[in-house]
Amino acid sequence: MRLKIHITGAVQGVGFRPFVYRLAEEAGLRGYVLNDTNGVLIEVEGEKQELDRFLIRIDIEKPEISKIYGMQHSFLEEAGYKDFKIRESEGQGERRVSILPDIAICDECSKEIDDPDNRRFEYPFTNCTNCGPRFTIIEEIPYDRQNTSMKNFNMCPECWTEYSHVLDRRFHAQPDACHSCGPWVSLYDAKGNSMFDKEGAIERAVDLIKEGDIVAVKGIGGYHLICDAMNEDAVVRLRKRKQREEKPMAVMFPDMEGIKAAAIINDLEERAINSVERPIVIVQKKEGNSIARSVSEGNSTLGVFLPYTPLHRILLSKLKGPVIATSANMTDEPIASHEKDAFSRLEGIADGFLAHNREIFRRCDDSVVRIIAERQVPVRRSRGFAPLPVILPFKLKVPVLALGSYMNNTIAVGIDDKVYLSQHIGDLDTPLAVDFYEETIDDFLRLFDIKPGIVVSDLHPGYHSTKFGERHFGKRLKKVQHHYAHILSCMAENDMPEDAEVIGMAFDGTGYGTDNTIWGSEVMIASYRGFKRAFHLQPYKLPGGDMAVKEPWRTALSLLYSTFGEKSLDMECMAIPEKEKAFLIEMMKKDINSPLTTSMGRLFDGVAAMIGLNQRVSYHAQAAIALEQLALRSGEGGSYPVVVKSSMIGHMPLIKGIVDDINNSVPKEDIARKFHNTITDIIINAAGSLRGDTGISVVALSGGVFQNALLLESTFGRLQEKGFTVLIHQIVPPNDGGISLGQAVSAIQ
Repeated sequence: MRLKIHITGAVQGVGFRPFVYRLAEEAGLRGYVLNDTNGVLIEVEGEKQELDRFLIRIDIEKPEISKIYGMQHSFLEEAGYKDFKIRESEGQGERRVSILPDIAICDECSKEIDDPDNRRFEYPFTNCTNCGPRFTIIEEIPYDRQNTSMKNFNMCPECWTEYSHVLDRRFHAQPDACHSCGPWVSLYDAKGNSMFDKEGAIERAVDLIKEGDIVAVKGIGGYHLICDAMNEDAVVRLRKRKQREEKPMAVMFPDMEGIKAAAIINDLEERAINSVERPIVIVQKKEGNSIARSVSEGNSTLGVFLPYTPLHRILLSKLKGPVIATSANMTDEPIASHEKDAFSRLEGIADGFLAHNREIFRRCDDSVVRIIAERQVPVRRSRGFAPLPVILPFKLKVPVLALGSYMNNTIAVGIDDKVYLSQHIGDLDTPLAVDFYEETIDDFLRLFDIKPGIVVSDLHPGYHSTKFGERHFGKRLKKVQHHYAHILSCMAENDMPEDAEVIGMAFDGTGYGTDNTIWGSEVMIASYRGFKRAFHLQPYKLPGGDMAVKEPWRTALSLLYSTFGEKSLDMECMAIPEKEKAFLIEMMKKDINSPLTTSMGRLFDGVAAMIGLNQRVSYHAQAAIALEQLALRSGEGGSYPVVVKSSMIGHMPLIKGIVDDINNSVPKEDIARKFHNTITDIIINAAGSLRGDTGISVVALSGGVFQNALLLESTFGRLQEKGFTVLIHQIVPPNDGGISLGQAVSAIQ
């Protein structure tokens, strides 16, 4: 196995390559290390266990003077290295000014704010060249203080001495500041009236949280809504005010000990939690933990993270317990990032506002990752990662702008062999989200100083991103099929060469097909030049169209009706009023607002509703997540039959099998597990068939369905057992947050 690591930061000229060489030699790994135009590139080959240990040791043992601002890594197939070498530096290609991500407070700065004798004791904007804000405070290139939101704060003599001294760790740290000369915090009441400044503001905010209030706290990329994570009443109140009925909320802990008391974590999860990016990491909950039930009720997982700003660290050290730290917004709106915005949009949600006078130029949500199949799989790529580039195995001929999709939107710009993805923008559902989207496009084109030769959008004519492209770019606009873009993104981040072909499995909820229907279970032969659809689920109807996404019982009824016809009216496996059943079946008969789909995501929803899990959902993929959670409680090894005719994967035998099990009182968890096993069987059989026809033995797995850990791990393992090379996402999300990367690389055609 090969581990590829791209490190961005001050890692050149500090003995970093000899350090990597020593680690590799000690572990008996093969490969190379070199300096490139963006940092350091490492490739090592060996056993997975040794590669994991190597990755963790880089974090722990790196040279003291080195500064890691970002470390993207992925596990790939071996390239056949014979030994380990320090290669000559790669200096070819345009050396672009790096725009670095915001990274967590370092250990040295943490010690300073914890030390009562230090002049930065409890200073909430402490930073150095090893840590602190970058992406969210920069207004213009180059990254100099006058081009950041620190331009209004003149350094005191002591800070200036640090900033000017070449051997000081704050040498040219652009946001350098202290109590005497830097930004400060202020506390406002629920109406936006000023109450306290500086230390008094923090102390009173802590009191409010302890008393059960909800405080909006301004961080690096926007506000969090914070409340006591062990106070059930406070959590329920936050859910009601934020209109976030059931979707799990992330919990910030003061330290790793607190996380380990509430959750079961492995070494790779601990590494991700402690990494410079400080993402939210989805981990397994411990039974009987002290976290309020409503934080993630009915869910066996918990999103956990550590304080990543000095302000968060100070708050958590005073609270001495975990807090909910969720994006400060109404559900589906962008995160609030400045005071006027916060006071207006969060009125009625927050009981107080802990703000500060350092402006946020660029809002940026927290990133979310999950360890699946011993890989770090992004769920949301934002703070800590954006806008680090994805390095391509080839060069783009012209600059590219990729407009992304509709859900989990990101945009991207491609230049030479690099694609820079934006921070998470989100679903383009609201006017505020659309404004944020268009601001981000303007921002990236300006920051990277490019005029795109090609602009790429989704094929769906109704997406705002597509309409935006048509309106602003005309003949330069190229439209790319949604699921093909998924597979291209997976190929690109896995270093597949320009002439590569793969068997692509793109499974998700919705994507506009080339036949003007809704796709979502696409098995294809794909290359960077194009794709051929090979297999997909037999089409079924979605009565009520988009309503079927919010009410999975509609999809369940459609699956039953397509399988049993009129007999489905008499089936009692769903708690649906008889009048509604008859009405929707009549709609499907007459093709009234009942579009055809091949969606795998909706199939998961429909099966969940059939066995009584979620007749209605309050957030995306809720029913599918519940189905996965249920399946994890079963050790059932069986599966349901599936019929494949020509390119169609028939769902009727599967649905019949599920109904038989329901009628025979088979436990729901066993039905859920058998369903997951069946989807894995479909993937294995389809891949085997296409390998026999084409000789292709590389399989790329992409789309939101592959955020399902049970499905991905079982599929990944079984494909490897069959001799396939399996590509999964480790840099960009498998969901639509990775679509913009695929769109960008499609410009190679």
